[in-house]
Amino acid sequence: MPLGLILGLGRAMRRKRTSSLDILSSKRAPRNYYKGKNCIPTGFHTRKGGYVVVQEKLPNYVVPDLSGFQLKPYVSQCSLNAKMSESGDTSK
Repeated sequence: MPLGLILGLGRAMRRKRTSSLDILSSKRAPRNYYKGKNCIPTGFHTRKGGYVVVQEKLPNYVVPDLSGFQLKPYVSQCSLNAKMSESGDTSK
């Protein structure tokens, strides 16, 4: 009897350790837990239910001018024509 009780407690401890390592979601968490969607708010809510977008919070992407750029946007993984460099090594 005591051996079965000790084995049962050991199984429960092992099971509890692995379940505590699970990802915490809103279904396994307390009622008021909200994980969010990992997005940054771009403004704030007003008292009357509106939403004001703040320009400083919007993402600003700086893209260089690529009109005279020599390279292509796609590079194949298996290149057919391997060119030799000046040192004699292949560029594979």
